Amino acid sequence: MKRTASFPRAATAARWRPGRRAGASRGAVTAEFAVTLPAVLLLLGLLLAGSAAGVTQLRLEEAARAGARALARGEDAGAVDMIVRRLAGDSADAAVASDGEWLTVTVSGRVPGAVGSLLPWTFSARAWARGETSEPSAAAVGAPSRRHQLQGLAA
Repeated sequence: MKRTASFPRAATAARWRPGRRAGASRGAVTAEFAVTLPAVLLLLGLLLAGSAAGVTQLRLEEAARAGARALARGEDAGAVDMIVRRLAGDSADAAVASDGEWLTVTVSGRVPGAVGSLLPWTFSARAWARGETSEPSAAAVGAPSRRHQLQGLAA
């Protein structure tokens, strides 16, 4: 009785080919991984930065809309500033303006976290609302927002 090898011939043929040295491709996978890993990490970082910027813009837009609605109902600048900071974060700035019967709230802010410190992007959103009260709101006429109060103190 003739004994055969414990592994099939196809497996042996796939590992060894005539004219090819046994260790010629050794380490090729490690080198390819070392080259592609930084590119994959860079792509992941850019995707995370873009998504953080998108979320920040959405938060600013929602804060501007809520501030404009509150301003149209007759709320003062302090209430509008509190609403904006609750929705957009503590680093957001709100500016209130009036153009006749139209009231405008502009909210601006930066991306929070590590991404925001690396990228100098400042986003802003603006929302308009028509005043619901017959008289102009106190925030739009005479009461400056917190941002304007701080600018007035610096001047």
